Amino acid sequence: MKCIDATRLASESQDRELSLAERASLQMHLVICSGCRRFNAQLGVLRQALRRVDHLSEDGLASRDGDDGHEDAPPPRG
Repeated sequence: MKCIDATRLASESQDRELSLAERASLQMHLVICSGCRRFNAQLGVLRQALRRVDHLSEDGLASRDGDDGHEDAPPPRG
């Protein structure tokens, strides 16, 4: 498997369940390719960060009391 295929599968694995063959191929490639292992790890970190942001916005913490943390932002137009 080429790195471009491995990174594509790693990205797709965030959105869908890979087939057994795809998972096996990706895992075999990750064993031998440190660059793709790093890429895969970074995807995991990004996914965790996005989950935290999503959790905060669901709880209303990001915009509590109307304060969205953007004091210098101009008012919306329209």
